[in-house]
Amino acid sequence: MDVMLSICEDKDIPGHFDADIIIKATCMSMLLASVDTTIVTLTWTLSLLLNNYQSLKKAQDELDTHVGKNRWVQESDIKNLVYLQAIVNESMRLYPPTPSLLPHESIEDCVVSGYDIPKGTRLFVSMWKFHHDPNIWPNPHEFKPERFLTTHKDVNVRGNHFELIPFGTGRRMCPGTSLALQVVYYVLAVLLQRFDIKRPSDEPIDMSESFGLTNLKASPLEVHLTPRLNSNLYE
Repeated sequence: MDVMLSICEDKDIPGHFDADIIIKATCMSMLLASVDTTIVTLTWTLSLLLNNYQSLKKAQDELDTHVGKNRWVQESDIKNLVYLQAIVNESMRLYPPTPSLLPHESIEDCVVSGYDIPKGTRLFVSMWKFHHDPNIWPNPHEFKPERFLTTHKDVNVRGNHFELIPFGTGRRMCPGTSLALQVVYYVLAVLLQRFDIKRPSDEPIDMSESFGLTNLKASPLEVHLTPRLNSNLYE
């Protein structure tokens, strides 16, 4: 905010918008592109784990093995938590933060797979379709993090594989990919290490989606948290 104010303040900005509007619009873009999508990803990931307690236990067992129960997990531990990373990959495959990529526009006439694409054509890519293609993902609607440790262990979310593009790909992919993954991995690791997480009832979590710019969960996620480590660590 300080940088934006120092750049825009007392400056003659061409166009129809003043400095305040530009700053507010920039802040809104940052919130939608980072904070909201991070919250969405963590919400879906926790929802999937609460409907698959066996995967939740595997992630906590991994934390106990590589971090232990006598200290808090650190960011430097994340590289060893391969199953936790697989959980996040599978969550973003099933429920990408946004249902489609940002629109792209061709800058010149071109031919793609035999189709003539004129200059100025706007393209909307459904990443959900890619992520649920049964020709690529066996049992595509099933939550199975293990696939990223076996059959799809070389597939990642960094735009290198078109079958999994929650952050987009190419020159226009999300510039905050590394930061987003760092935050999601770490926050999830902290939650799973510090707390036993349960559903409020025996009923499975409702996984209905709502319509919007981001892939929001239709109903709020409610959980029961209880400390799972020695009480002295929470002091």
